Amino acid sequence: MGRPQQPGADSVGTLDLLILSRLARGQMHGFGIAEYLHGVSDALHVEEGSLYPALHRLESQGLIESAWGVSENNRRARFYKLTPRGRKQVTVKISNWRRVVEAVNRVIDPLVP
Repeated sequence: MGRPQQPGADSVGTLDLLILSRLARGQMHGFGIAEYLHGVSDALHVEEGSLYPALHRLESQGLIESAWGVSENNRRARFYKLTPRGRKQVTVKISNWRRVVEAVNRVIDPLVP
């Protein structure tokens, strides 16, 4: 019997997954991404101190690209969108996430009354 397979770093990057998943629906500026996530669930409140470094990291990895534009309230904002590489990566990250969630559920389900 071999060692259990550890989830890779890619399957653990929850914020990256959330950002990429949102951008798969279309381009958006950083503040809009944070508002969207919070609107989906109060548990998904993302601080600027986490969001913008994640956006810069994803951009440096070639998964997203950005361009300056004007937001819906007429303010200058940086808009982010997936690159073709990012579009492929988001499907991989979603698959990895679902695999990890399924494994965790198998562990905790016997404990649920």
